[in-house]
Amino acid sequence: MLTVISPAKTLDYETPPTTRKATQPQFIDRAQKLVEDAREMSPEDIRELMGVSENIAELNHARFMNWSAPFSLDNAKQALFAFKGDVYTGLDAGTLNAAQLGFAQKHLCILSGLYGLLRPLDLMQPYRLEMGLKFSNSGGKNLYEFWGDEITVAINKQLKKSGSPVLVNLASNEYFKSVKARALDADVITPVFKDLKGDKYKVISFYAKKARGQMARYILERELNEPEGLKKFRTDGYRYNRAESSARELVFTREQAPAAK
Repeated sequence: MLTVISPAKTLDYETPPTTRKATQPQFIDRAQKLVEDAREMSPEDIRELMGVSENIAELNHARFMNWSAPFSLDNAKQALFAFKGDVYTGLDAGTLNAAQLGFAQKHLCILSGLYGLLRPLDLMQPYRLEMGLKFSNSGGKNLYEFWGDEITVAINKQLKKSGSPVLVNLASNEYFKSVKARALDADVITPVFKDLKGDKYKVISFYAKKARGQMARYILERELNEPEGLKKFRTDGYRYNRAESSARELVFTREQAPAAK
């Protein structure tokens, strides 16, 4: 069973990782081509493309200009520890033990606009390049065209190594669109997290993102390799809702979010 998650816009290159084990991204040469395309943009071009402030545009322009392979622990950081955001708050990678990180390396992947597909311990240098951006590049008019079938082929290879023909989709729609689901050698299971709002269960983005990270952690802690075990997930008050679910979509509902700590 393989789980895929999205990256995050926010990065943390200050906190030391809890392991020195690291691997190289499989698509580093392809990433280099995207970086070369991005270097053609001015900070103003980046600001318009990404809809960000002048300061953030300047930061990301500098990141593209400073990007340099090969990667090492001196100039890069493992992806699972570098990303910081709601999903990664839920996953809390800094408290995973060595065995859990080892399991993650074989059973968890991060979709990425720049790097295509990252294993947890793959090194990466800081960047911001969302998959859904209309970024014209040497491979097409956007990143979906640039990556084509490559991400799907790589996921199929990783699925074979996982030992179970099941893909757990904990990624956002923006990122999972980079995967050609019909070409996967797997059954795709998508957990959905809903909170009670008024008299209906609804997906609330902030809560859903954190819950996707918590589900990823739940899988790693228990070294799950079959989807039935997902239904026992009960973190932060979520419970599997059979009535709301289908064979391919497992819905977890919650009556009330826990109070902020």
